[in-house]
Amino acid sequence: MTGIKAWIRKEKEETAVLLRCIPATVVTLFVVSVICMNLLANKTLLQLDWIALDGGILISWLSFMCMDIITKHFGPKASNRISLLAAGINLLTCLIFFVASVIPSNASDYAAFDGIFGGTWFILLGSTVAFISSAVINNRLNWMIGKLFCKHPDGKLAYAMRTYISTFIGQFLDNFIFSVIVFVWFAPVFWDGFSWTVLQCATCALTGALAELAMEVLFSPIGYRIVTRWKATAVGKEYLDLIGEGKK
Repeated sequence: MTGIKAWIRKEKEETAVLLRCIPATVVTLFVVSVICMNLLANKTLLQLDWIALDGGILISWLSFMCMDIITKHFGPKASNRISLLAAGINLLTCLIFFVASVIPSNASDYAAFDGIFGGTWFILLGSTVAFISSAVINNRLNWMIGKLFCKHPDGKLAYAMRTYISTFIGQFLDNFIFSVIVFVWFAPVFWDGFSWTVLQCATCALTGALAELAMEVLFSPIGYRIVTRWKATAVGKEYLDLIGEGKK
């Protein structure tokens, strides 16, 4: 028990310091993108025999870009912590939306509002499981790829490779896990037989990952400038010193 208490105390201390150190803009964009992903995933944008896309594809790239930025500067453990924070805030937001949707009102017809913001429990389950799983894999993979560039770990090539590869794999897993949970397992039961095939889930995951990779390529120069500026101005020095990275 003593060891567990010490670990919990250490985790709380490091998380508190991290939240003081990490720039608020990145955390805000990250959290907002996660919440928006959950809402947009309620709508299927395209469904063909070989491809299916939901609305979450429009903003999920931003979540992964923020994770890549945080991982590069603060490490994968810090990015995992912020990912869990974002998932927790998303769950709280969904709870507030649900409460608002079930409160009766005679002012007008709010059926459309209630349908969207009331949410669907298995969509929330699928998005949460998929997001946390893919986030952990993305962050660790990003960090491991970065370690391969021993001579120029902070160069543009190193940043590009670690973000492109981890984003593609992470996005694929995120899309695939979500699609299988929602559209293969639960949708046939709760949506009058509506469903995707496993092939559609796989192609959705692949095409979605490619589309989000394209967005990552487009916006990665911004991410690179951000992490370069953070290092030059010693952003997060207190946290980096605490975990030992700032002394290397």
